[in-house]
Amino acid sequence: MDWVPVLFITFKVIVFGIGMFLAIKWHYDQGKLGRQVERRAVMRMAGLWAAIFLPLLAGLLWVTFYVCNKLGMT
Repeated sequence: MDWVPVLFITFKVIVFGIGMFLAIKWHYDQGKLGRQVERRAVMRMAGLWAAIFLPLLAGLLWVTFYVCNKLGMT
């Protein structure tokens, strides 16, 4: 049974390595296509995602602390 973590970690490293390689290759190929994305549109989309992500993160933290407090973990 000592080989199970070694097998799983090796599998995870291989899968993540292949995924990172393909993601980097895809982004590199997209950059070579010569599509010009407006900087303004990119900044607007980043702001939209930040406006969605940050309140969700704050809510998740609040719920986590609330549940921990109710369970007496603090």
